[in-house]
Amino acid sequence: MIINDENQKRVLQGLVRAMQAEREGHYFYKMAATATADAKGREVLTRLADEEIGHFEFLRAQYRSLAETGRTDADARLGQRLDLAGPSPIFSPHLRERAKEAHYEMTALAVAIQLERDAERHYREAAAAAGDPEVSKFFLELAAWEAGHYAALTAQADELKEEYWADAGFAPF
Repeated sequence: MIINDENQKRVLQGLVRAMQAEREGHYFYKMAATATADAKGREVLTRLADEEIGHFEFLRAQYRSLAETGRTDADARLGQRLDLAGPSPIFSPHLRERAKEAHYEMTALAVAIQLERDAERHYREAAAAAGDPEVSKFFLELAAWEAGHYAALTAQADELKEEYWADAGFAPF
């Protein structure tokens, strides 16, 4: 289906905002990976950075195709999702041993949670406003992907929170 001019402008603007967010996410995750002392965290954060740049490339392909042809790029693919299952999906369980020193990791989790929440919301809003089923479909796919990141980051923060707060003297007990 060819997207109409009215929707095309709105979709292209949404794609530009999404590309900016994905690029920012990429650099944030790269920075977080280099700053953590946790080996698993470094590996997972690096892979998250790679996923974000993959999302950027996918969005750029869609932008180009929609701008040039008014159609989505059916050949563009998002790639393989990182498996973020389990009770400690981002950092190794050993991070709990030094929870009171995990200020950077806890801050990185908080920032990443917000980035992923914002990305999911943007993609859901863009899907609803797209006015084209193919555009809505890829925005919803991205929203689901970001929701998975959000869930994993939140699970990791929740797993570390009690010990971090207690060990760092933040807990009210």
